[in-house]
Amino acid sequence: MDQLVNISPLLTALLAVIAPFIAFLYQAVAGRHDQSGGVSLLAIVLSFVFGGLTWLTCWNSPPVSSQINWFTIGGSTFTVGILLNNLSTLMLLLVPTIALPVHIYSRAYMKGDTGIHRYWMYLSLFCFAMLGLVIMDSLLLMYIFWELVGFASYLLIGFWFTRESAVQANKKAFIVNRIGDLGFLIGLAILFTQFQTLNVAELFAEGGLVAQTSVADGQWVSPVNTMDQIWLTVAGLAFFVAAMAKSAQFPLHVWLPDAMEGPTSVSSLIHAATMVAAGVFLLATVLPLFNESVLLFIAIIGTVTAASAAYFAVGQYDIKRILAFSTISQLGFMMVGIGIGTWDAALFHLVTHAFFKCLLFLAAGAVIHEMAHLKEHSHLDFDPQDLRQMGGLKQYMPKTFILMSLASLALAGFPLTSGYLSKDSIVISAFEWALAHGGGYLFIPVCLVLVSILTAFYIGRLIFKTFFGEFRLRARLPETLQAHPLHEAPRTMLVPMFFLGICCLFPLFSTNPLSYHDSWLMDGLLPGEYQFAPSHSAHLIIPLLLLLGSAVGWVIGWRWYVQNKYPLDPDKWTLKAALHQGYLNEIYQVTFVQGILKLAQFSYWFDRHIVDALVAFVQSIVLSLSQLSVWVDKYIVDGFVNTVASIAYWTGNQVRLVQNGKLQTALYSVFLFVLLGLIYLIFF
Repeated sequence: MDQLVNISPLLTALLAVIAPFIAFLYQAVAGRHDQSGGVSLLAIVLSFVFGGLTWLTCWNSPPVSSQINWFTIGGSTFTVGILLNNLSTLMLLLVPTIALPVHIYSRAYMKGDTGIHRYWMYLSLFCFAMLGLVIMDSLLLMYIFWELVGFASYLLIGFWFTRESAVQANKKAFIVNRIGDLGFLIGLAILFTQFQTLNVAELFAEGGLVAQTSVADGQWVSPVNTMDQIWLTVAGLAFFVAAMAKSAQFPLHVWLPDAMEGPTSVSSLIHAATMVAAGVFLLATVLPLFNESVLLFIAIIGTVTAASAAYFAVGQYDIKRILAFSTISQLGFMMVGIGIGTWDAALFHLVTHAFFKCLLFLAAGAVIHEMAHLKEHSHLDFDPQDLRQMGGLKQYMPKTFILMSLASLALAGFPLTSGYLSKDSIVISAFEWALAHGGGYLFIPVCLVLVSILTAFYIGRLIFKTFFGEFRLRARLPETLQAHPLHEAPRTMLVPMFFLGICCLFPLFSTNPLSYHDSWLMDGLLPGEYQFAPSHSAHLIIPLLLLLGSAVGWVIGWRWYVQNKYPLDPDKWTLKAALHQGYLNEIYQVTFVQGILKLAQFSYWFDRHIVDALVAFVQSIVLSLSQLSVWVDKYIVDGFVNTVASIAYWTGNQVRLVQNGKLQTALYSVFLFVLLGLIYLIFF
């Protein structure tokens, strides 16, 4: 064991990244000849082991890095290297820890799919890209892996490419994320201009180049260069735009609900610890760059995202879409944590969220799996993901019910769960931060409290409509249910879910189930005190308020969705707006999509009728001028030349008559010239 621990962490980190890449290459070569996924599973196991060894070696230790020269432009040399600190090693452990149960689950969930060999290939590429992203020591390399994560997600979201909805979903995800990638690129350009390096340690380490900058007289001054102060804000906003797209922040969140068109196991990985976590990881990495204006903007956008997504989740009927909006809302909480300066709380919630959100998706996948089988046997046309077709599944799938309920309690922030610790760390810190600033800043923590209560309500609604009451298709399918009864998910799917269920409880993160300050994770990410004073009353009042609010929400949900005492009109505009995401997609369709199409149509008309007409007019003028030039050349220039030639020719002919070699002709010529001379002398 000591020998394993003494292995270089740089080597173990590199092996953790390379293992999925080798699996990707193998599956690409093997193709349909290997559909078992065994190599991909082995690769992610190795990544988990090597990531764990790296974390054990580097956690709470000085950062470790190593670089080799890559290329040189002018006086700047770019390197390829690895940076291992608490943040990167935490993510290096988290990604394979979540990906491993997903891989195991997928062996049963994707069994029999005709494209499963592509699934394993894409999944390995996705894990390789995310693992590479978190350990790179250069923002340029991070950008490359950032793009690779987007490309792999494009492949996975559109995995069932024969479905038009899947094709549209992966295109939408790809296009929206290009907006964020442009922000990332702008941020890189500004940082390189100001500091002449993109090395993460040189830029953002304690005492690094960013820490050495100052703002004075409207100038952003660094040890290398000086720029206008506005570029400091622009750089921060550019990186935040990158995170807004990747981590689905309002209004660039629209791609994530549609990303549900991919397999549920893919959704669990994207929503838990990979793609959407990349934006939060990026902001935590470049946090020293942000000034107060950018941090406040991040907190506001995070609050708006958390509130709007929770509202949208209430009106959804698709079980996966509810969880998708839940992810967006929780990402909003993480952004608020970044915005108020408590990035350790944001990362803490990212880690806990990874486990219970992955479990929620896998449990939803188990439910959808059974409903899809029922649809296949019954030959009825219904949506196996629609909550209105479910109900009473607790008696058929009791283990899935218990596990999904546990994950739901963690999402709602119920005591003794990991979600209770991490969500409280953000909400309480937001109150302390707002009290320090005063005024309208209190809107943010108050909004977070309301969103937390609404979160408990909508996840309770999902549990009640899925597992309680009567099975809504029983009357339509009595014979099918008797011949092919619904049953629990297979063991290959349940075992990963049990593992994730254990990780939803508090002991994995803190010895004290009621205090996030005792968490080893937060101590390792941000040792020391916050910039604002603690409020002891907030630590008592806010958790109690959240618990009571959640309990009231669950009681209301029980009456509405189990006892069928639902008092609201489903056609009410507020519920319809929630179902349609506030009609944001329709607004984008009208303003951007149709706007661009109309612009293209106008450009086509302008090209055909204005540009082409102008070209034709110029062409006619040029043709006329060319015809005139031909006439002048033929009749004037050539005519003059031909006339001169004719005269010369005639003169030559006449002179040639004299030069015939006869003496008589010569005498006549002499006589003629003499005669002409005499005439000239006489008359002139």
